[in-house]
Amino acid sequence: MSDQIPATHRRVMLKISGEALMGDQGFGLHPPTVQRIAQEVKSVHDLGVEICMVIGGGNIFRGLSGSAQGMERTTADYMGMLATVMNALAMQSALEAVGIFTRVISAIPMDQVCEPYIRRRAVRHLEKKRVCIFAAGTGNPYFTTDTAATLRASEMGCEAVFKGTKVDGVYDKDPKKFPDAKRYDTVSYDEALEKNLGVMDATAIALARDNKLPIIVFSLDAPGGFRSILAGEGTYTRVEG
Repeated sequence: MSDQIPATHRRVMLKISGEALMGDQGFGLHPPTVQRIAQEVKSVHDLGVEICMVIGGGNIFRGLSGSAQGMERTTADYMGMLATVMNALAMQSALEAVGIFTRVISAIPMDQVCEPYIRRRAVRHLEKKRVCIFAAGTGNPYFTTDTAATLRASEMGCEAVFKGTKVDGVYDKDPKKFPDAKRYDTVSYDEALEKNLGVMDATAIALARDNKLPIIVFSLDAPGGFRSILAGEGTYTRVEG
């Protein structure tokens, strides 16, 4: 595979769900899956790309489902934020095991386990080729980790948000249920919002649109998928314009 990377992709945000860390389990962390994703990140880092990450917490606790079961929404959301910190620490451990210096940066201060979010310090980490994992969402309830990823990507000056999913792009309907589902090569922010295509939540897409930040949706299950896109290959959907 070519090591040539488009100049627009020198600093990127990788957004993955907490469920991506479960493997085939129904809950929690699957260490071999975490290690595999760490290897995917390393393969891109080795190309000289500066990498930010945001990981969801749905494999441990999801605020929306907690509030749906009668828990007060703000409390449930804070519990979800703490779950993202646990996932970030697991990913940090896996990345450092393969030789990638990593910092977990939390929107909720917890100095014993990670750094507080200070924008200029985070930018300096990226310049020193450290992977920055942004945890605890935005630090506010009612905002998803999708929104946190778009916000941090904008603050860090990332050229794109890479959304790693279980399918190789955005489809007009669920490809697992409908064999005739059509994959989009490109789709506009407005179309993604109007058709409710499930790329990210509406707040995150609107924030990306306002900051002209492309969203690239690809399959995290495909070995080498993240690296191939940065090398100008692979299958994905680009959300922009």
